[in-house]
Amino acid sequence: MNLLLAASSLWHREIVRFLSDRSRVFSSVGQPIVFWLLFAGALRDSFRPGGVGYGEYFFPGTLAMVVLFTAIFATITVIEDRKEGFLQGVLVAPVPRAAIALGKIAGGATLAVLHGLVFQVLAPFAGLPFEPVRMLLVLGVLVLLAFALTAVGFALAWSMDSTAGYHGVMMLFLMPMLLLSGAFFPAAGAHPALAWVMAANPLTYGVALLRHAYYDAASPATAGLPAPIWCVAVTVAFAVGAFWLGTAVVLRRTARDTV
Repeated sequence: MNLLLAASSLWHREIVRFLSDRSRVFSSVGQPIVFWLLFAGALRDSFRPGGVGYGEYFFPGTLAMVVLFTAIFATITVIEDRKEGFLQGVLVAPVPRAAIALGKIAGGATLAVLHGLVFQVLAPFAGLPFEPVRMLLVLGVLVLLAFALTAVGFALAWSMDSTAGYHGVMMLFLMPMLLLSGAFFPAAGAHPALAWVMAANPLTYGVALLRHAYYDAASPATAGLPAPIWCVAVTVAFAVGAFWLGTAVVLRRTARDTV
């Protein structure tokens, strides 16, 4: 009971804190929209992966980008909480440490899903179907991706002492993870080394699962993608493993906890 109460309190704090910061709200949604408009316009007639326009192809990838950016902006509060002393107060409170990971990750994941749903409204403009059943499938994938990416961001932020360091790690690790996920270009035709990295990237299967949610199995837009069942298995394992990592870094006691 203490775990759920503490986690829900932290979850609520994350929601209120994020929504009260308009610059974060605008950046996490506005930047991916700008990316989508620029890339879709620039490559509209020169690149048609899967036989569809680039704007349509890039839309699921942009949706994953929205989730990733929101997760980054949400988990950076871990570093801010440590500097302000709030985190130290939570660490000495008589609640399980796992509640910190659960509350912070659940809060960030909720925000990422909400931002993804806002961007999802633009799907018809990209030529994608806006059917209730498909939207439920997309929602399920968004929940998995949001939970996994927020947990990864939380684990990284917990190990950082500065926001500058966190942004550096984000650009070095999380952005290449997105770029090599099939969000921007398919693995077919890529250099063999990049194709191997894309196959080993767990986010590749989450982006592929989004594409499967939008299209029928016989659609040429899903040609060359991993099978849906395999995408589900890898994405679920990614979410579980990322949450385990986020919980593990909190349970490990270090000198940073009191600084």
